[in-house]
Amino acid sequence: MPTPKPEILWTNPQPEIPYLPKPATRPADWIVPHDPVTPNASPEAKALLQFLYSISGKHTLTGQHNFPGDQEYSTQLTAHLVHKTPIIYGADWGFAKKGDKDSAYVRQEIVQKLIEQYRKGSIIALCWHEVRPTEDEPVTFARSVRGKVTDKQFEDLLTPGTPLYNRWCTQVDVIAEYMKQLQAARVPILFRPYHEMNGDWFWWGARRGPRGTQQLYRQMYDRLVNHHHLTNLIWVWNCDQPAREDRQFVDYFPGQQYIDILALDDYGPFEQRYYDEMNALSDGKVMAIAETAHPPTIDIYETQPKWTYWMRWAADRPRATTRPTSRAAAFNTFGGYGKINPTVPLTDIVKDPRMFNLEDPAYWSAIAPLRLVSDLPPKPPSTQPAVNPK
Repeated sequence: MPTPKPEILWTNPQPEIPYLPKPATRPADWIVPHDPVTPNASPEAKALLQFLYSISGKHTLTGQHNFPGDQEYSTQLTAHLVHKTPIIYGADWGFAKKGDKDSAYVRQEIVQKLIEQYRKGSIIALCWHEVRPTEDEPVTFARSVRGKVTDKQFEDLLTPGTPLYNRWCTQVDVIAEYMKQLQAARVPILFRPYHEMNGDWFWWGARRGPRGTQQLYRQMYDRLVNHHHLTNLIWVWNCDQPAREDRQFVDYFPGQQYIDILALDDYGPFEQRYYDEMNALSDGKVMAIAETAHPPTIDIYETQPKWTYWMRWAADRPRATTRPTSRAAAFNTFGGYGKINPTVPLTDIVKDPRMFNLEDPAYWSAIAPLRLVSDLPPKPPSTQPAVNPK
């Protein structure tokens, strides 16, 4: 989700919690393969993570998010406009009323779509703009997802046995049942809970300290892994740009035992210090750009080589009066979120040999071990050319 513009003036909201020291800078190409942090991870999850390590520093997967109610609209639009299909298929469990683009009432349809996409060769990435635990779905983005909880409510949320903790468990358990369907279908998931956790625009974010947002992330891990015994999740820890002192990555880091991938959301320039500070925490693990409007230009990988995939945020369906040429130009170059990088259009970026798209033979060769353990053919039957989504 695009980040609000940074504040000009701000006051440290937690002056009683000292900032942690940043770890020392590491080599830009620091790559050390690890097993998944989930005990007894599924063969598919293990193979997916191994695949990502195999391309880290050498290739980058293209990706596209899709709104829950619109299903694959944004992926189809990208494929139609740039003549390359993104590999990462992003989705969200939703929170809103029926008929809304963020509907929470299409989750079964999402499960079926994710199974279909995985069998066609996509890699599945999931996030959840989670309902504030003080209320029930459906909710609105502005009043709930971007709402607030009090310090007392947040502490209750982290305390087993409290009514708010139990309410949170019930909400998470609903999502877990859909995750179990994906596990039964042998679909591994890049799961990104409490994304942009160093930002203060979501109810869960910007709480530093051991009883802050990092603990909520650990609590989600415990609920899904130890209570529900989900083994198909690759855990993606995600922060936004560390634009202020209280948003430095290290203050939100939950621990290596909870993280498979470190991911940055960046709707602005890909500053070197963002990469360096995240890489310093990585222990050589995979790194990715989980959300952006326009991906890095190829020259950026010279000093930021570990960006193993990127995912553009979803596009709104156009109004009936929108001219197709205007829609195509805006989405191709700026992703609909302003002039992020007007010098290199997406059509040029995805054609570079570093990029892997769904049509590329080299991708299918690299993904062969994952297809094998998933009991899928080396490559599915040829798909139809990308249609122009309406």
